[in-house]
Amino acid sequence: MARKSIGDIRRAELSQAAFDALVQHGIRGTTLDRVAKIAGVSKGVVLHHFKDKDALFEGVQRKANTVLRDCVTELLRHAETPLERLYAIIVGNFAAPVFQQEICHAWISLCSDVPHNRQSQRIQTAVHARMQSNLMSALRPLRVPDAPRIAFQLRTVMDGIWLRASFQIAPMDGAEGVAEVDFAARHLLCDIPKADMDAALAKMQKLASLVLTTRAFRDQALTGS
Repeated sequence: MARKSIGDIRRAELSQAAFDALVQHGIRGTTLDRVAKIAGVSKGVVLHHFKDKDALFEGVQRKANTVLRDCVTELLRHAETPLERLYAIIVGNFAAPVFQQEICHAWISLCSDVPHNRQSQRIQTAVHARMQSNLMSALRPLRVPDAPRIAFQLRTVMDGIWLRASFQIAPMDGAEGVAEVDFAARHLLCDIPKADMDAALAKMQKLASLVLTTRAFRDQALTGS
């Protein structure tokens, strides 16, 4: 594995500081000065690695996607059946470490820049490709018809819930997001026994409450330490 350069490490630290600022102060309150203060550096150091606030938020977008990926990956480690894999993906996408109102606000703001920013396009393309691959790994063993289309529909519902959460004045609870995607999944997979889906969902929700809320996981996911 290639060693990271000092510049890469510093950019990762500043992205983390920006992520922390976003969670604490919201997108409007996340200034370069605040990020510098959290990181313990001068504003000049921030500008050396990120030319402006937009570039810094691009780093935040990468960080948020990494946290989301880690939530899903941790639940997938405990999935023993295709349905459990499916619900690991659904529950992980609305886990407490990442599904927060301010992160939803930042996500929609950053997504609005995708048509005009090649780097943002690349990030979103990679995110959607990973999501499609994960969903297909759960759906293929179920031998359901039109699995790629079902995966696309579930991805669209999940994106829609994130979008709705970003528009709401009151924060949306992650359990509400899971419930909405679960509703869609049950209609798309109507031939799967209800009891099997109930069991898979219950297992992943319990694991998420036990594993993804621990201080050890949150420290590892949010700081990379």
